[in-house]
Amino acid sequence: MVASRPPDGWLVPAPPQALEGTDRFAGADATVLDFWRWAFSDLRDNTQRGVLAEFLVALALGRTKTRRKAWDNYDVTTGSGLRVEVKASGYLQSWAQAKHSRLSFGRVIARTWDANTNEFGAEPEVRADVFVFSVQTCTDPQRYDALDLSQWEFYVVAAERVRECAYRSVSIAWVRKHAEPVPFSDLAATIERVGRGGSTHVPA
Repeated sequence: MVASRPPDGWLVPAPPQALEGTDRFAGADATVLDFWRWAFSDLRDNTQRGVLAEFLVALALGRTKTRRKAWDNYDVTTGSGLRVEVKASGYLQSWAQAKHSRLSFGRVIARTWDANTNEFGAEPEVRADVFVFSVQTCTDPQRYDALDLSQWEFYVVAAERVRECAYRSVSIAWVRKHAEPVPFSDLAATIERVGRGGSTHVPA
């Protein structure tokens, strides 16, 4: 597949630069760290939890030096070139709940988007080689700690299984039917194995 190029005369953004917490705003007494604390401290929020899950997978794969693209068709690329899509869910939210949330994962199949031409593909499709379904497992609001990796489960499912189901969203029951949870320490090896057509089970 030949990569597309922006049409002549289009406005092409420069590559994103890595910010430091100490970087200061020009014209205001504030740093980038001040902004991060203000905007992203509540990691229970569904949007932030999804981004955090992407970061954890990138961290496991040693790929955090590559800047995240929120609009990309997949979330992380392994060193060997596998395209990884990360989905996240959890029992608890950042608001009061009468009962725990149901674990589900949306948009596992979607139309591709070409950032160079600003066009969507005609039909929804699977856009990655492997999926990581990430679950924040804590059920006690007072114990919730998004930074504690023992509270997370990771399920690695091959793209073929997602393609076969043809659903736009899947439940945790579907995920557990096709994979078993792996600890963070085994995540990178499992992604590589499953992405290359191997078993979803962790070797003894």
